[in-house]
Formats: sequence, C-alpha cells, structure tokens
Amino acid sequence: MFDTKTRTVVVVGAQWGDEGKGKLVDVMAERADWVVRYQGGANAGHTVDIGERSFILHQVPSGILHKGVRCAIGNGVVLDPETLFAEMDELVRDGVDVEGRLYVSDRAHLVLPYHKLVDGESAASKAIGTTGRGIGPAYEDKIGRRGVRVTDLRHMDRLRQLVELGVDHANAQLQRFHSSRRADVAATMDVLRAIAPRLLALSEDVGLVIHQARQSGAAVLLEGAQGSLLDVDHGTYPFVTSSNTTVGGAFIGAGIAPNASHAALGVVKAYTTRVGNGPLPTEFDEAMGTRVRTLGNEFGATTGRPRRCGWFDAVVVRYAVRVNGLTHLAVTKLDVLDTLERIGLCTGYRVHGEHVSEFPADIAALDDVEPEYEWFEGWQSSIADARRLEQLPATARRYLDRIESLVNAPIRFVSVGTRRDQIIGS
Repeated sequence: MFDTKTRTVVVVGAQWGDEGKGKLVDVMAERADWVVRYQGGANAGHTVDIGERSFILHQVPSGILHKGVRCAIGNGVVLDPETLFAEMDELVRDGVDVEGRLYVSDRAHLVLPYHKLVDGESAASKAIGTTGRGIGPAYEDKIGRRGVRVTDLRHMDRLRQLVELGVDHANAQLQRFHSSRRADVAATMDVLRAIAPRLLALSEDVGLVIHQARQSGAAVLLEGAQGSLLDVDHGTYPFVTSSNTTVGGAFIGAGIAPNASHAALGVVKAYTTRVGNGPLPTEFDEAMGTRVRTLGNEFGATTGRPRRCGWFDAVVVRYAVRVNGLTHLAVTKLDVLDTLERIGLCTGYRVHGEHVSEFPADIAALDDVEPEYEWFEGWQSSIADARRLEQLPATARRYLDRIESLVNAPIRFVSVGTRRDQIIGS
C-alpha cells in the first residue's frame, strides 16, 4: 500500500478488536521504515506467527520483528513500564534485536500500580468487561490532569506531587468500592525510581521524530489496538475502551499532522467476534458459537477469555468504513469458515419492524435488533494453500465480492491461515 505518493498507512480494527491487525502490520512492515503504536495499552494482544514460532506483542509495535524497522510508542498510549520491559526482555531471549530500535514518547502517560488496583476492585470495570490492567483508570487520570507522563520521571519532586494526587484519587475510589485495599505513595515512588533510568533511556519526542521522518520520505505505519466499535466516541458506549481507536485518533496519538496523503486499512474477520459484554447483533447460538470459537481459537491473547462469535455484520463494517475513511480492507480468518455448510452475511437490521441500514448509537435499539441475512453455500474445502484470489473456491470469492459491495471498500488482503506467508495480496 506504500507508493511514491502514499507514505503513511494507518491500520485499524473495523469490528470489536481481535481482527488480526498485528499480522497485517507485520506483513506490511517489510516495506515500512517506522511502525508507531498510537493508542491503547497492555490490554492489546497482537499475535504474529512466523514459521513455528508465535509472538504475542502487547505494547511493542509488531514491526519490531523486522530487522531495520524502527518502532515507536506514541503519546496516545498509556504505558505499563514493567510489562514493556518484560516484553522487551522476552523478545531479546527469542533472538529479536531491540537495542536502538524502540522509542517511547516522553508525552505518554504511565499505568501505575494504583491504576491496576482500582481497575481490579471496580464493579463497573467488571460489568463492562475490561482486562483489569489499569487502562481505564490511567486514561481517567490523564483527562483529570493528575496523570504521570514519561517526562515526569526526570523531576522526582514534581513526580511525587503527581503521585500523591493519583493515590488520593485512587484511595477515594477504593473506599467508595468498599474495598479494604489502599494505594501507597512511598511504594509507588519506589517503583518509579526503579524503572526511571531504563524508561528515560527509551524516551523521545516521538511526534517530532516521525514528523521529520515523513518529511524525508520515510514510510510510516501507524498501528492501532482494539477496534472501531470500541472507540470511546464512536463505539457501543459504554461498552468501549478508553481511547479513540479510529483513524482520527491515530494522528493525535502519534503526535503528527493528518495533512499528508495517507491510506487507511481496516482489518476485519470473515465473521464477527467481541470479548466481554455489549451488543453483538449477529451473535451465534451456543452450539454454533462453540463450533466457530473452537475452529478459530477464539480466546483472548492477553486474557485467555473466550470470545463471543457471530456472522459477518456488514452494517458494522460499513459504519467503520465511514468513520475511518477506510481506503482498503483486509479480511482475516477466512479459512475458519472452511468446514461450514452455509455462511450468513448480515446486510441490514430490523428494529421494531423498521428496516435500518446504518449502525445506531442507541444501545437499547441494538438490544432489539433482528439481523437481515443473505446466505451463502459453504466451500467445504481447505483454502490454506491459496496465494491468489483465483485459487479460492468460487463460493468463497462470491462471499468476498458481496462483502466489498455492501461495505463500500475494496478488499486488499485476505488471510487464509495463521502464518505470515498465508496472506493473499501481500
């Protein structure tokens, strides 16, 4: 997707996350100079299979698996330093060279022990279905102007003042939750003093560095986490994440201007999944859900939680195409449907007897949705060895063609297996 005019590509999830963005970023990173994570935190779990080896990346951009590609964590990410260091150390043990290739924005906010404590004790977090890793409380502190940024580690006196504000707020919340646990300023400061030297050695003005790289003609890949329907503004609120997962958030979270020509790749599964509570209009019944979950290994890379599964929802993806300005789609896990006798494709909704073609904001309306389906004959054969579209069964091609026509975006990539080389269009 990189060419002489388009030197910046944004990769976003166009459903409820877990679409396989990491694999697509890994493939596209071969032609990139920089890969930048722009939002989310350690709740992400991007899985990349290379040969017999599987890498699960939570905060480090997927481009780190390519020699010579430089990676950055942008200001829009809430960073868990201890998890980051553990991930870096594991990559090194697996033979991946990280030294001098990974940068962290000095404007990025930190996930601290008291954020995880609050998240773990919060009934609201459990109801929404968060990962419990402190992401939401860290973003809340950021918006509440009591957050701790990477750059604050340079000034211990000011840092302590910020930590005192954060601990006071956390303890007030814990008291409201009727929890006996409490956060501690001294213990938090001890953690920060310990991680400061290593984290500051990685810190950089990432926005400036990427701006200069773009001016010099570098190919920049912006990598998001979660999915468009989890965007705090455009998703199924309140069952959403705490950041802007859509393309607009990519430029804010990387610290660069959106004025240069860019492409936007939306990644979707050939069916639909989501983790936790919230609307899923095309959700399977229990038997079919178990079947597809088993076929697709639909368990969270970060939490291990089983994912809810349903048929492909063109209303959802058409909405994601619009709010992101998607120029292309990547369809992953088409091979998971290999053994199905027939395959459903949701083309629209009926709400209280009325036809609805656009995705509604009203959660109550989504609770009453009756999906309208078109049905396709299954191909019932393995497509794992296909490397060109014409090598797919005619029934599979018809299914993909119908998705294109319904969501108003061309399909650029099709994944037919878990390995790096099992992508048509690469």
